[in-house]
Amino acid sequence: MKHIFLFFILMASLTSYAQNTGSILGKLTDLDANNEPLVFANILIKGTIKGTTSDFDGLYKINNIEAGIHTVIFSFVGYETQEIEVEILANKDTEVNVSMKASSATLDEIVISTTTKRESETALLLEQKKAVEIKQSIGAEELSRKGVSDAAGAVAKISGVSKQEGSSNVYVRGLGDRYLNTTMNGLSLPSNDVNKKNIDLNLFSSDIIENVSISKAYSAKYYGDFSAGNVNINSKDFTGNWFFDAFTSTGFNTNAIDKNFVRSEGTGYFGYYGRYDHNPFAIILSHGVDPVSVGTPINFGYGASAGKSFTFSNGSKLSVFATASFDNNYEYRKGSAVDYTLTEKKAFDNNAEEYEYDTTTTAMADVNYRIDSDNSIKYNFLFINNSSDVVGYFGIDGNGRNRDAIANTDEGFYQMNVQFDQTQMYVNQLLGKHTSGKIDVDWGFGYNYVFSKQPDRKRISIENYQFALDNDIDTNPVFYSNVNYDNQRYFQDIEDDEYNGRINLAYNANDYLKLNFGFNGRSKKRDFENIRYGYDIVDSGYQITDVNNFNSIFTIDNLNLNNGDDGVYEIKVINALPSQSNTNRPGLPENTYEGKLDIFAGYVDAEIKAGEKWLFVPGIRLESFQQDIAFDVINLGNQGKNTISSYENFYLPSLNIKYALNDDQNLRFSASQTVSIPEFKEVAPFVYEDISTRIGGNPDLLDKGYSKILNIDLKYEWFYTKSEIVSVALFTKEIKDPVNLVVGADATGTQRYFRTGDKANVYGVEVEIRKNILTDTNDEPKLSLGFNATYMKTEQDLYSSIDGEYYDVSFEKSEDELQGASPLILNADINYSPTFGNYKPVANLVFSYFSDRIDALGSGQLGNVIEKGVPTLDFIWKNSFGENLEINFSIKNLLNPTIEYFRETSLGDIAVNSANGKGVTDYKRGMDLGLQLKYKF
Repeated sequence: MKHIFLFFILMASLTSYAQNTGSILGKLTDLDANNEPLVFANILIKGTIKGTTSDFDGLYKINNIEAGIHTVIFSFVGYETQEIEVEILANKDTEVNVSMKASSATLDEIVISTTTKRESETALLLEQKKAVEIKQSIGAEELSRKGVSDAAGAVAKISGVSKQEGSSNVYVRGLGDRYLNTTMNGLSLPSNDVNKKNIDLNLFSSDIIENVSISKAYSAKYYGDFSAGNVNINSKDFTGNWFFDAFTSTGFNTNAIDKNFVRSEGTGYFGYYGRYDHNPFAIILSHGVDPVSVGTPINFGYGASAGKSFTFSNGSKLSVFATASFDNNYEYRKGSAVDYTLTEKKAFDNNAEEYEYDTTTTAMADVNYRIDSDNSIKYNFLFINNSSDVVGYFGIDGNGRNRDAIANTDEGFYQMNVQFDQTQMYVNQLLGKHTSGKIDVDWGFGYNYVFSKQPDRKRISIENYQFALDNDIDTNPVFYSNVNYDNQRYFQDIEDDEYNGRINLAYNANDYLKLNFGFNGRSKKRDFENIRYGYDIVDSGYQITDVNNFNSIFTIDNLNLNNGDDGVYEIKVINALPSQSNTNRPGLPENTYEGKLDIFAGYVDAEIKAGEKWLFVPGIRLESFQQDIAFDVINLGNQGKNTISSYENFYLPSLNIKYALNDDQNLRFSASQTVSIPEFKEVAPFVYEDISTRIGGNPDLLDKGYSKILNIDLKYEWFYTKSEIVSVALFTKEIKDPVNLVVGADATGTQRYFRTGDKANVYGVEVEIRKNILTDTNDEPKLSLGFNATYMKTEQDLYSSIDGEYYDVSFEKSEDELQGASPLILNADINYSPTFGNYKPVANLVFSYFSDRIDALGSGQLGNVIEKGVPTLDFIWKNSFGENLEINFSIKNLLNPTIEYFRETSLGDIAVNSANGKGVTDYKRGMDLGLQLKYKF
């Protein structure tokens, strides 16, 4: 009886207490960032230990507070602490919403707060948890920790993503460039390469990246050309008081450091070429072909960032952020260069080498004007100059072979290829956010300009090169001159203009319903042209006495001007000026095309909450697509001049569902209908010729207009702490009328794009784990690991033959794997970050691997071109001394694997080159050692 009596007394006491307690809840926002949610701020009942932190939406709630008047403390590092008296009523929720603004605290506090809030792994993990669609992000904090220097390296650390070694191509869930979209701050970006749909992610240095996200499941706000995912780069912003930091770095590549490096004549240290305004013919007459020596190949980098905010008397605020950097990189490759279709056409077996010098100059400015707590406007400007300078020597031991050689088909074939590529990109974006009552408006307008040049590529071909290696002065090499353009100068220009915009109007009807009405569109134009000038060797027996001094041969004195035999060579052009000769005269472009793309779309979706656990997001998008390409190319003869167009209207439904199993676990489902549309480079029949590969477009792709894609995803997420996660995802895609890159079974072996069958299917599973092994007293990780793996199965049916208007192809197989798909992708990292007083080192081992995948489908009796799987391992060691000084060290590519492409044949695997790779195959990149000094003033 005593136990029963005590039980009733206890229950009565608890009931009485409960009837005298209430709750406080609300939302914290950042006054300096247009009232965006303030994440991980502290809320404490003064004089007690009751408290909590705000979540990613800025929301908080504290239960069981005794009724009465209490002082509530709201605080966050770098922001003014607020103490507010609140009356707590029994059995009621008291709502208190607080806007916090940056304090006049020290510089270091401001920097810490902005970094933690918008760039940290924890914040982005919480964003992933709250997101309405399936997405993953990697922020500046993680990029820095893992030693990732650009956006391409960033996305390669996300589950299901791999980067093609030796190029900037990124694959998401086994689907490559043509199945991806790239945006910056939600606005589309142009391509910097005629052979790519997406811009080279290597161009975006980590200095300008706040975070990079990949949305793998479709929602109506994205462009309908969505298959593998949308990569969005969010540029850095600044809302604090002021700061300035600077860095310098150096390093070297183990393959390159002991070489006497060379690069193109006429190119500068910072990657600029000063002869764009000159006529190519004048450049040929005034400048030679030989590369120049650059001395010891040591990498250097420099950069600085600054920001300052100005607060005005009316409460508005202007924040300015700017950053600029330059870095270069030397790389030496020695391997093979092989052109092999059904038989060998040209081969340099382990006797080809390339010297590559790359530069990237980046400058970004961001001006953010917060008019008031409900309105802000931001202007973002980005400039990137990227250059690649490659000098290649093929057949350096005198054993190069060429089936079409004149003097000797078995040995002595040699080629020099000196090639400089430069891309200048300007991105201008005007962005705005506005709130009025229940309506939020988010808009953006952009203008992009790309200026991409390949100026003055020089290619020289020689026979009997083995004579240059002996000591007999009576035997010398001669020029290989089967056609006029075996020795040539090549010029190529690409200009892209694009206007794009977006607007989203969100109506927050109540806590359970939000409606989004939006529009986005883009209008893009590309102009392309190229011209070749060939050195026609009229003195067929001319002896080359010095293979390192071609400038002494291709001089004005040796130019044959009188149609006689008093010169060594003549300059030929294919497309002569009207009424002019094609010999020793300037000419017109050899190939041109103009591409136009217009996409305009409207969409609507609804975010519907059913209780506390269910979120339904149905959406529909109506998109109008028009593409026009006018081309004039020489390789198609009478068919080479034409204009082709495609116009389509797409109705694209989508459904995203999230079920919160509890506060830490989500179950997600996504289904959508999307499309894949051909790109300019896939359609325009211009053929680009490298040393051992040829690649071009196919106008027949527009016959069917587009590929229809069905996407289904199912994902489980468990966020078991604020920085740890376990997730498992299943996905499948069905692609109607898929497009693949195919090697033609003809004399040239040109690679082109074809619709190869009725459909392709992708099935896959993704697993991700982030686990803290050791934590400190603040529950921050000291030793942690991350791991993600993707296993995929792809299959597609193949037509027995394709009879196109422009090109034909056939397949002996009836089915195959999808081009570009790796069955297995692995990413892993181990992080150790102890603290020793003011010394805070961070050590990382970062590993990635993709298994063998098809680089290009073989047609007829040809086997596929396969890219061998590559493991990579990087070590990054960051050292912070106090709050201002960093000294960082890295060793990248520790495993130094062999980069290899091969063709499957009945005689076994034969090393070949890839149009997506470098000029050599079967090579090692070497390890990259780097040292960086960074100081915050």
